[in-house]
Amino acid sequence: MILGIDTSCYTTSLAVVDLNGQVIEEARILLKVKPGERGLQQSVAVFQHVQNVPALIEGLSRHVDFSLIEGVCASTRPRPVKGSYMPVFTVSQGVGKVIAHSKRVPFFETSHQEGHIMAGIWSAQGPNKNIFLAVHLSGGTSEVLKVEKKETGFHIEILGATGDLHAGQFIDRIGVEMGLPFPSGPHLEKIAQGCSEDIPFIPTGAKGYQFSFSGPETAARRLLSQGFSQEQVARAVEHCIATTLEKVLRKAVLDHGLQDVLIVGGVASNEYIKQRLRKRLEHRAVGAKLFFAEPRYSTDNAIGTALLGLAMYQKI
Repeated sequence: MILGIDTSCYTTSLAVVDLNGQVIEEARILLKVKPGERGLQQSVAVFQHVQNVPALIEGLSRHVDFSLIEGVCASTRPRPVKGSYMPVFTVSQGVGKVIAHSKRVPFFETSHQEGHIMAGIWSAQGPNKNIFLAVHLSGGTSEVLKVEKKETGFHIEILGATGDLHAGQFIDRIGVEMGLPFPSGPHLEKIAQGCSEDIPFIPTGAKGYQFSFSGPETAARRLLSQGFSQEQVARAVEHCIATTLEKVLRKAVLDHGLQDVLIVGGVASNEYIKQRLRKRLEHRAVGAKLFFAEPRYSTDNAIGTALLGLAMYQKI
């Protein structure tokens, strides 16, 4: 079995897969954010990860025989590029090395972004092509990518990205403004489902492959101050994100001739955004084929990390 560990900005995650790639067990703990706050300092997140990992290991050990672990893989950086670093990932790296060395089994490293992509492919059962487009949409990343599969990971080219706020930050800031808990994604989505009126307009900030959510955030705050209902503004925020992605992905599909698009990250679990993108991009005029992971595997998890570790283990 292979153990995967991921300690992201907001979730502590562990997963175990067998040597056939079947998920044996996975567990995660969402980091705690005080009411009214819009995020966590890295030092606070690191402290919580250090507290959470032993509890997760103890829980997993009730269902998994850790003596059968034959390799450990950890997400040790945000992206698979030189210089990519974030303090939270030092926890998964350190814990992973300790477990691997104590058991005298191989230790493997991957990136948080590659883990998301791998978990997305596993859950959505595709794309099956070696080269495809992907969108990583979360509170810490909003990027449109060209991805090429490798034996033990991915070669990732960033085609476009937000120049300021990430999609998840946009949702969280408006959610906190409404008095919702942080992270606000599921709560804002639930409120938006109650919208029965016309959606007020929030302009999109997309130009070519680059896009922005700071202007839309200002517009959404203005709508709240003007008396529009929370339901209307929540749905308008969702619509703005979906329309922004639609514009960028239309261009990517046309420019690169790639129809398969994998969409991962916490924001990708939003049902309105998913259905809007399917309707607009899978239309025969565009011809894209979208792949979404199940909602629980769109958010941060260690399944992709464990599966990538398995691929590395099989190459030894």
